[in-house]
Amino acid sequence: MRHWLPKEAWAWLQAQRGLPPDEQPLFVDVRMEIESLYVGRPPGVVNIPWYEYPDLRPDPQGFARKVLQEAGRLDRPVLLICRSGKRTLDAGAALEAAGFTDVAHVVHGFEGELDEHFHRSSRNGWRFEGLPWEQM
Repeated sequence: MRHWLPKEAWAWLQAQRGLPPDEQPLFVDVRMEIESLYVGRPPGVVNIPWYEYPDLRPDPQGFARKVLQEAGRLDRPVLLICRSGKRTLDAGAALEAAGFTDVAHVVHGFEGELDEHFHRSSRNGWRFEGLPWEQM
């Protein structure tokens, strides 16, 4: 799995825009749907939660099946993002175990690491870097 800082991930996504849609990377937000909708998310991201409320337990095989359904094939590049870059490590490992051959994740995720006041988006992450995002 490749580990890309937010600006690196965004630049890579933009560089792939000229490819046919089914060859462009699949950008997957692995956060719960409510997080993705109300906290905000990058444009063009597909939400496939690593786990969801109320169980809050991952289903690695189920997750990989859903990503494959969206991706269409195991060799399509997949870029993962979550809140802080931690869930994507497990989700990416599950995809690789399922046979995906080109998996990357956004280091620090959408909101980044906690600061000394337990706030996010103040040290690093997609939103901190000023990259495009949208909110419900």
